[in-house]
Amino acid sequence: MANKIRKGDKVIVLAGKDKGRSGTVTKVDTKENMLFVEGVNMVKKHVRPNPNVNEQGGIKSQEAKMPIGKVAIFNPATKRADRVGFVTKGDKKVRVFKKTGEQID
Repeated sequence: MANKIRKGDKVIVLAGKDKGRSGTVTKVDTKENMLFVEGVNMVKKHVRPNPNVNEQGGIKSQEAKMPIGKVAIFNPATKRADRVGFVTKGDKKVRVFKKTGEQID
Protein backbone atom coordinates (compact mmCIF):
# COMPACT_ATOMS: atom_id res chain seq x y z
CA MET A 1 0.00 0.00 0.00
CA ALA A 2 1.24 3.49 -0.81
CA ASN A 3 2.15 5.87 2.01
CA LYS A 4 -0.53 8.42 2.80
CA ILE A 5 1.87 10.63 4.76
CA ARG A 6 5.37 11.21 3.40
CA LYS A 7 8.52 13.10 4.34
CA GLY A 8 8.05 16.85 3.87
CA ASP A 9 4.27 16.85 4.45
CA LYS A 10 2.77 19.39 6.85
CA VAL A 11 0.75 17.54 9.51
CA ILE A 12 -1.38 18.28 12.59
CA VAL A 13 -1.23 16.16 15.76
CA LEU A 14 -4.67 14.70 16.61
CA ALA A 15 -3.98 13.08 20.00
CA GLY A 16 -1.51 13.12 22.87
CA LYS A 17 0.37 15.79 24.77
CA ASP A 18 1.01 17.85 21.62
CA LYS A 19 -2.59 17.77 20.33
CA GLY A 20 -3.29 20.67 17.96
CA ARG A 21 0.36 21.41 17.17
CA SER A 22 1.61 21.20 13.62
CA GLY A 23 4.94 20.60 11.95
CA THR A 24 6.72 19.08 9.00
CA VAL A 25 7.43 15.36 8.76
CA THR A 26 11.20 14.77 8.88
CA LYS A 27 11.33 10.96 8.74
CA VAL A 28 8.85 8.11 8.20
CA ASP A 29 9.39 4.52 9.39
CA THR A 30 6.90 2.41 7.41
CA LYS A 31 7.85 -0.90 9.08
CA GLU A 32 6.82 0.36 12.54
CA ASN A 33 4.18 2.87 11.26
CA MET A 34 5.94 5.69 13.09
CA LEU A 35 7.15 9.13 12.04
CA PHE A 36 9.13 12.11 13.30
CA VAL A 37 7.58 15.60 13.21
CA GLU A 38 9.76 18.70 13.44
CA GLY A 39 9.34 20.45 16.82
CA VAL A 40 6.65 18.03 18.08
CA ASN A 41 6.90 15.26 20.71
CA MET A 42 10.15 16.62 22.13
CA VAL A 43 11.94 14.53 24.77
CA LYS A 44 15.01 15.16 26.91
CA LYS A 45 18.03 12.92 26.38
CA HIS A 46 21.08 12.71 28.63
CA VAL A 47 24.19 12.77 26.44
CA ARG A 48 27.67 11.74 27.52
CA PRO A 49 30.54 13.90 26.22
CA ASN A 50 32.36 12.43 23.22
CA PRO A 51 35.85 13.83 22.54
CA ASN A 52 36.12 12.01 19.19
CA VAL A 53 33.20 13.96 17.70
CA ASN A 54 33.93 17.07 19.82
CA GLU A 55 30.46 16.82 21.39
CA GLN A 56 29.63 18.31 24.77
CA GLY A 57 27.67 16.34 27.33
CA GLY A 58 24.47 17.43 29.02
CA ILE A 59 20.72 17.25 28.57
CA LYS A 60 19.57 17.75 24.97
CA SER A 61 16.08 18.02 23.48
CA GLN A 62 15.21 15.95 20.45
CA GLU A 63 12.14 14.72 18.60
CA ALA A 64 10.78 11.28 19.44
CA LYS A 65 8.88 9.11 17.02
CA MET A 66 5.11 8.97 17.16
CA PRO A 67 2.47 6.75 15.54
CA ILE A 68 1.22 7.72 12.08
CA GLY A 69 -2.37 7.34 13.32
CA LYS A 70 -1.94 10.27 15.72
CA VAL A 71 -1.40 12.77 12.89
CA ALA A 72 -3.42 14.01 9.93
CA ILE A 73 -2.25 15.90 6.88
CA PHE A 74 -2.86 19.68 6.88
CA ASN A 75 -5.10 21.02 4.10
CA PRO A 76 -4.13 24.66 3.32
CA ALA A 77 -7.43 25.32 1.48
CA THR A 78 -9.63 24.53 4.50
CA LYS A 79 -6.91 25.28 7.10
CA ARG A 80 -7.84 22.05 8.93
CA ALA A 81 -6.79 18.42 9.17
CA ASP A 82 -7.84 16.22 6.27
CA ARG A 83 -7.72 12.61 5.13
CA VAL A 84 -5.77 11.36 2.14
CA GLY A 85 -7.22 9.47 -0.80
CA PHE A 86 -5.76 8.12 -4.03
CA VAL A 87 -6.89 8.79 -7.60
CA THR A 88 -5.42 7.41 -10.81
CA LYS A 89 -4.64 10.07 -13.41
CA GLY A 90 -3.60 8.38 -16.61
CA ASP A 91 -1.29 5.62 -15.47
CA LYS A 92 -0.14 7.48 -12.32
CA LYS A 93 -1.56 7.12 -8.82
CA VAL A 94 -1.69 10.51 -7.03
CA ARG A 95 -2.66 11.59 -3.52
CA VAL A 96 -5.65 13.90 -3.07
CA PHE A 97 -7.40 15.60 -0.16
CA LYS A 98 -10.69 13.85 0.66
CA LYS A 99 -12.65 17.05 1.43
CA THR A 100 -11.64 19.18 -1.55
CA GLY A 101 -10.44 16.55 -4.02
CA GLU A 102 -7.40 18.59 -5.04
CA GLN A 103 -4.03 16.96 -5.63
CA ILE A 104 -1.45 17.02 -2.81
CA ASP A 105 1.77 16.69 -4.82
